[in-house]
Amino acid sequence: MNFPVTRLRRLREHNIVRDLVRENLLTLNDLVMPLFVVEGLSGREEISSMPGQYRYSVKELVEECKRLADAGVRAVILFGIPAQKDPHGSGAWAENGIIQQAMAAIARAVPELLIIGDICLCEYTSHGHCGMIEGERILNDPTLELLARTAVSQVTAGAHMVAPSDMMDGRVGAIREALDEHGFAHVPIMSYAAKYASAYYGPFRDAAESAPQFGDRRSYQMDPANVREALREVELDILEGADLVMVKPALAYMDVIRAVRDTFDVPVACYNVSGEYSMIKAAAARGWLDEPRIVMETLTAMKRAGAQLILSYHTRDVAAWLGR
Repeated sequence: MNFPVTRLRRLREHNIVRDLVRENLLTLNDLVMPLFVVEGLSGREEISSMPGQYRYSVKELVEECKRLADAGVRAVILFGIPAQKDPHGSGAWAENGIIQQAMAAIARAVPELLIIGDICLCEYTSHGHCGMIEGERILNDPTLELLARTAVSQVTAGAHMVAPSDMMDGRVGAIREALDEHGFAHVPIMSYAAKYASAYYGPFRDAAESAPQFGDRRSYQMDPANVREALREVELDILEGADLVMVKPALAYMDVIRAVRDTFDVPVACYNVSGEYSMIKAAAARGWLDEPRIVMETLTAMKRAGAQLILSYHTRDVAAWLGR
């Protein structure tokens, strides 16, 4: 039937009817809050390129996690910045490293909060790359052992899930084997399976002090032009033991999220990254956008594209808006 018998506007006329027939509903169960903890910091400091986001001391991080849990946020992912860095990134797996201290403190103080550990070396290496180097070449296989040690160290400290973000070939299998050997077979791996060499990461690199000291990351992160390659990456990570897979960034890669969702029967996550966050904040500060509406529309679009889990710096704000 066609108009006038068929009138799709009938289901849009009343606000309750719109709610009843809504196809995708964004809730706090869909969101993970990224947080930064800095060794030697006293209190907290705002990240200039990410308004409303902070770098925390361990004490302040715990207080922030308490506030997030009270607001209904259920999961965080942590990034650590050590006081000293070295070529191997040894602070990533140090028994008393900054990220290990933070995870243990949160696990004690806010046991209801899910702690996800980002597994990478770039925040801890003096050269800023995600793996071992030889000259200006990033070495794949020697990096795997260090990533596996980092994962075991973080889970031992209190992480409930690990998320390798380095994009070294074989990292998921190495981490899975190491976790199993240390009695952590129950711990899931959320792989940054399709992580692109993106310009959207700029503010994060300021926040995490992780900009490369030479070259770039295009020899291990993905070419933004490629989709089929992303499906190969996802398939390999699943075969190696990934329980969840992630697409990063999210906003400009909705087609990749949908392709992964349609191809594989595993939970799909995406990372609403720092550049995406900062663009909205900048436009909202100038009155060009309605911030709550544009944030909710953007995050809902990511869910509509197929993401079941969204890592987003907007999570704190969304919790406040949904709690009204």
